[in-house]
Amino acid sequence: MDNTGTANLYVDMHIHTNYSDGAFTPKEVVEYASKMKLAAISITDHDCVDGIDEALEIASKTGLEIVPGIELSSEVILDSQKSEMHILGYYIDYKSEKLKKTLTVFKKARYERAVKMLEKLKKSDAELKDDSFLKKIEDKVIGRLHFAKALVEEKLVGSVNEAFQRYLSKDKPAYIPKYSMLVHDAIKLILNAGGIPVMAHPYYIHYNDENMFKSLIKDGLMGIEAWHIKHSENTVKNFLNLAEKFDLIATGGSDCHGPYKKELPVMGKMRVPYSVMENLKRTKEKMARS
Repeated sequence: MDNTGTANLYVDMHIHTNYSDGAFTPKEVVEYASKMKLAAISITDHDCVDGIDEALEIASKTGLEIVPGIELSSEVILDSQKSEMHILGYYIDYKSEKLKKTLTVFKKARYERAVKMLEKLKKSDAELKDDSFLKKIEDKVIGRLHFAKALVEEKLVGSVNEAFQRYLSKDKPAYIPKYSMLVHDAIKLILNAGGIPVMAHPYYIHYNDENMFKSLIKDGLMGIEAWHIKHSENTVKNFLNLAEKFDLIATGGSDCHGPYKKELPVMGKMRVPYSVMENLKRTKEKMARS
């Protein structure tokens, strides 16, 4: 796509499919993105790349651009405390054997964690009578959102939010930390797979720690997710300024997990300009040349 007329084009660079904790299949993601008249999207499943091929194949029949991506779970140590941080990877070589090997470890660890969470829920008087959802997604990446939805389905809680507040959030009865790597290892993994590492939804970590940013940039961090469905207009401006200050690529996306009950998908609701896509392309081209 050339630069002509891209001023009115929008992208969504943070979308999950049912290969992790999204409700849409990759095919449905592509169809909905086309319906929303998006010019480009990125499939960024949690610790998983299995939905990318399907999305690329479906999108090849449309004008939609797809960026192969991932969202890696990682931890950063701040003030001697471990804090969760997610790193997005764009334009990764998702067929890299080294990447796949690491992701296999993630998948196995997540399933083992899920079995333990079932036991914890049972001890917390929130026993799930139907745990067949685990078998249905055993070959995919299991997350807390799967449990939250199951708790809602069995009317043990009234909403996904309540499920997290009562049982699944940190320090709650059924919480078990997920397997993750240190953030510099996540950045390294993405770089080794030819990808562009970007900090996801920075509002949820200690984003005002400039020394942390300098350290992560030294490790190879190249971008920050300025636009996110839960970032206010002022928050977006702050992160755009931060990106400029540290010479980082500003990216953005809805963090769409598909529809749920009467809730419509949030895909495309963030008006992320196509210039984000152009900046990522330019960066990828520079990386390829060097």
